[in-house]
Amino acid sequence: MALKVTVVGVGMVGEQIVSILRERNFPMKWPPRICATRARSEVLAGEGFHVEETAEGAFEGVDVVFFAGKEGGKGASVQWGKKAVDAGAICVDNGGDFRMDPAVPLVVPEVNLDAVTPDKSFIASPNCSTIQMVLVLDALHRAARIRRVVVSTYQSVSGWGVAAQEDLLKQIPHALKSLDDIPFEPTVFASPIAFNLFPHIDKFLEDGYTKEEMKMVWETQKIMGDDTIKISPTTVRVPVLVGHGEAINIETEKKLSAAEAREILANSPGVVVIDEPNTNSPRNDPLERTYPVPLDVRRPEYQDMVLVGRIREDPTIENGLNLWCVADNLRKGAALNVVQIAEGLIERGRLNP
Repeated sequence: MALKVTVVGVGMVGEQIVSILRERNFPMKWPPRICATRARSEVLAGEGFHVEETAEGAFEGVDVVFFAGKEGGKGASVQWGKKAVDAGAICVDNGGDFRMDPAVPLVVPEVNLDAVTPDKSFIASPNCSTIQMVLVLDALHRAARIRRVVVSTYQSVSGWGVAAQEDLLKQIPHALKSLDDIPFEPTVFASPIAFNLFPHIDKFLEDGYTKEEMKMVWETQKIMGDDTIKISPTTVRVPVLVGHGEAINIETEKKLSAAEAREILANSPGVVVIDEPNTNSPRNDPLERTYPVPLDVRRPEYQDMVLVGRIREDPTIENGLNLWCVADNLRKGAALNVVQIAEGLIERGRLNP
């Protein structure tokens, strides 16, 4: 029988989950049940849905529950996750409330699906910036063991949510006329984002880092099963609608050449390497190379992948690499990852359509 699915949350990620379930022909009874904080009608991924107010009955007889993320002060999974598991469902949570719970597996399926042991029915999906970095790091870690990572992110406004995208689009007409006194919504960002950027994502902590930065540290160590990996992050919000970029410096125990790193990554699941001589360049630069940019994730062949380029050796340390990666933060950074977790559980016989 086809699986019965409930999606909790109708924001940008919830809509993407619905879209991806349909795109990938997930073996389920269509349509999924859609739940949120209040009942209403919504158009999600071009299809009309009746949205139910989330209640215990929403999980009875359901095989899989996807929690899209936050609803209210904490994620809906805080209120409803245990009830869904008790009702017999496997839950995959895109929200952040349980990621660092020792009892909850934190999963990027290409990396550590084995963390979902038979006794685990509640699974967390990592933060968007963590997912794309871990897909790159894991392959190199297996080959050469990573000691230290310095990462700077360039994160799109959709990582915050719909209100941030809307605010950027409202700011642009004013900014085109004048960069002075651009009106902005201060409950979203601390500064205007149009033609601007700032190193401020999520709340600040006592040590001066932000929560977003520390997510990249703690989540990466948990997923890779190695808390000896040192990670120094700076996360930056940029005026891009969708697509996160990351500049990553990596120190390894074993020497890897740039060519070896390219080959390793080119053969890694979920990764596409875009790093070769650009023979079509009109800029009179015979050494120019190709590299990915956020607009590339709009292309169907790239939308579900982590794109990697600018792979080069770091001459300032003995065993060092620099590289650049880009991914769709709403798809692989969120909705796709949770669906792929469920697909992995089907392949392993944990879910039986």
